[in-house]
Amino acid sequence: MPAHTLAVEAAVHRLLDGADDTDSARLWRAVVLSGLAQLAAGRMAPGRSATGTAAWRLLPDPGAVDWLHRCAAAMPVQAYAATTTDTGRLLLHAPGSLITACWDALADALTRTSPGGPPEAASTAAADPGAVAGYARDEPLPAEPYRRLLAAIDTELAGSVRLVLRLCLPTAVPPGDGAGPDDAAEAAGGFSVALAMRSAGDPSLVVELAQLWSAPTEVLDRFGADAETDVLLALRRAARTWPPLSAALAEHAPSVLPLADEEVDGLFEAAEALGAAGADVLWPAELTDHSPRLAATTKRPAATGPAAFGLDELLDFQWQATLDGTALTQQELTALAEAKRPLVRLRGRWVRVDRSLVARLRRRRSRLDGAQALAAALTGTLSTADGDVPFTPDRPLAELVDRLAGAASEVPPPDGLDATLRPYQRRGLGWLAAMTGAGLGGCLADDMGLGKTVQIIALHLHRRTLHRGPTLVCCPASLLGNWEREVHRFAPGVPVRRFHGASRDLGALAGDEIVLASYGVLRADTATLAGVRWGLVVADEAQAAKNPLSRTAKALRAVPAAARIALTGTPVENRLTDLWSIVDWTTPGLLGPLADFRRRIAIPVERYADADATRRLAALTRPFLLRRRKIDPGIAPELPPKTETDELVPLTAEQTTLYEAVVRDTMAEIEAAEGVARRGLVLKLLTALKQICNHPAQYLGEPGPLAGRSGKLAALDELLDVILAEGDSVLVFSQYVQMCRLLERHLADRGVDTLLVHGGVGVRQREERVRRFDEGAAPVFLLSLKAAGTGLNLTRASHVIHVDRWWNPAVEDQATDRAYRIGQDRPVQVHRLVTEHTVEDRVAKLIADKRALADAVVGTGETWLTELSDDELADLVALA
Repeated sequence: MPAHTLAVEAAVHRLLDGADDTDSARLWRAVVLSGLAQLAAGRMAPGRSATGTAAWRLLPDPGAVDWLHRCAAAMPVQAYAATTTDTGRLLLHAPGSLITACWDALADALTRTSPGGPPEAASTAAADPGAVAGYARDEPLPAEPYRRLLAAIDTELAGSVRLVLRLCLPTAVPPGDGAGPDDAAEAAGGFSVALAMRSAGDPSLVVELAQLWSAPTEVLDRFGADAETDVLLALRRAARTWPPLSAALAEHAPSVLPLADEEVDGLFEAAEALGAAGADVLWPAELTDHSPRLAATTKRPAATGPAAFGLDELLDFQWQATLDGTALTQQELTALAEAKRPLVRLRGRWVRVDRSLVARLRRRRSRLDGAQALAAALTGTLSTADGDVPFTPDRPLAELVDRLAGAASEVPPPDGLDATLRPYQRRGLGWLAAMTGAGLGGCLADDMGLGKTVQIIALHLHRRTLHRGPTLVCCPASLLGNWEREVHRFAPGVPVRRFHGASRDLGALAGDEIVLASYGVLRADTATLAGVRWGLVVADEAQAAKNPLSRTAKALRAVPAAARIALTGTPVENRLTDLWSIVDWTTPGLLGPLADFRRRIAIPVERYADADATRRLAALTRPFLLRRRKIDPGIAPELPPKTETDELVPLTAEQTTLYEAVVRDTMAEIEAAEGVARRGLVLKLLTALKQICNHPAQYLGEPGPLAGRSGKLAALDELLDVILAEGDSVLVFSQYVQMCRLLERHLADRGVDTLLVHGGVGVRQREERVRRFDEGAAPVFLLSLKAAGTGLNLTRASHVIHVDRWWNPAVEDQATDRAYRIGQDRPVQVHRLVTEHTVEDRVAKLIADKRALADAVVGTGETWLTELSDDELADLVALA
């Protein structure tokens, strides 16, 4: 089987980026993550490599050793780094030694610095065996000069036992005899540490040192002849970390060490360092299971009337100490704060007096803003500079969380809605109404084609009955016409205006009006839009603001609104910061500052698949994100298998100039012509206008440049971004081979793989390209309309885009049926790109009005247009 040989640093990067998902890669990724965690804890020491050079090695703790054994036992055969000898004999290494070798390689490669020291560094180390300059250089140096140092390290680390320190508690005073209330009494006697040893080979084997001194033969038979020496060496090492143990070294047979009160506090603080030095600290069960814990809760002043919650309000919060989940009384808190010893008796058990906890309890109340309190209530924890603490919300906040967690109530279709909402759309309207009614925002992330626009229009009508104010819709310029048309279609009584063009203004703005603005205008005229107090602001294709530092994102944040809704089919395109940008706009502050979000959630989830961070993110975002997919069961069983949409796009300035010039010049010729000549000129005019609507480069017959010159090209890029982000495949049709070739080159420049079939492609080549598309070689298939209209089965595609219109619906339907046919098991989305206010737009309306009579009216293609009168033709092609 194939194998890869990589340098350590390259292997680490390759494994951690998650690109390889084989059994072998998953195992070695886990090994590397475990090794990195141990190195981060400082578990490494100088050593020598198999070739005799100075090398760092990793010192696994007991838990890691246990994990190593379990991992080695489960190692898949693909993960064995098998090698061959000169004679071709296969060498299969022990899995445990492979993991150890990987950890040691990590320790040596990642601990060193680049060579920058003086050339004599090695000779200096040779003169002074205690120096470790050879362990800080990139180039391998002989380990011989360090033999005394390494021997001392080996002696310290190669022991057969680990030291165990067991904390012993004083004798409790009987209830009623102590000084504190509610059984919060001092204790008789003092604290002590009982010394014991644990077998390195069998961690379950533990004996007290008192037993070693009283019955040495019996104990040494079980632990080995060197156990006595090894435990005294371990005691010496531990004393370097925690000096009170030095008193035990002075004893002939150390077994119990009395502790002063302050030394007990020191033992708690030194426990982790002692573990790294080879000494395990064992605590009494009641201390580990029943220690006071810090918690936080909100508390607001008493108010008359029903309590409410708002993101813009400030809430008092106070610290609490809890024991077994129950808050301590004021008397217990006083006893805890005034205790003179590190451990006190509370509720019949010993508890540790955590001085930092006491100090925080004594602080004045702090304040949280509404978003911080809501985030804490959703996750059950409050994030602080000292870590997360449990959080208990007050009643209004708890009730809000309960409402967010439950299913939203359906809202009756509002008056004025000229549409029948499907069941999932009614549920979506209920969710939108509940979120905005609570003063919160949300992200509607339904799949393309599930009707996000009509749900927003219905929401506006619902809010109109409540007099919530005007709605601002920000979207790409290519969608302005589509939004205007949809509002007129589904809410004919609602005033709508485009805030676009040089003469744009917001004068006489009605309270129930919908205003449409492109993201470009939003950036250019932020101050004007920010001067209105909007009842609702909607960001369509909200991924346009996924970069929180972009001008678009900053402009959106500057526009005030009572509620904000983001619409996108891809809330996370590349990174979790995309989601942060959207959610922080809809519900400011919910996910915290961006830097904290990256540190606490994005990096742990994206790099390490951290389960806790993933759960926290889900708890925070689930109530504010509604996503339904076409493939979800029960979402829209009544939806037709094929959904068709006309995507209205604007002309660019260059297209407009060319369009008007061609109409002006050619209409003069048509008015002077008759018969066949006239019909030929009409077809020539229509062809020229369609090519201009596609792209000026097609009409002018030039190679480029392409970007920024065509509204259709910009709309196509936006559609493909969404489709490809969802992992779908798409058929892109044009009746012009030249346009297909322009698109092929443009998409190649964008890094999008494509295949192309047109009339000049032979049968075998066409079959080969169809096969490659079906196998997933490219997500985009460019097809000339006539050449691909027959003989192709392309059911891999779930989207079809018609870049230009063949004004015979039967021809378009035949091309669409390359994807929409027997064998297709997913809904098919058909997108027709139509330039608004042009001949394309008007003919599309004629076809839509006469669809039932399409065969009779336009069954001969475009020739029916040649029979129009001069006035009818002028009206048809005039640019509005």
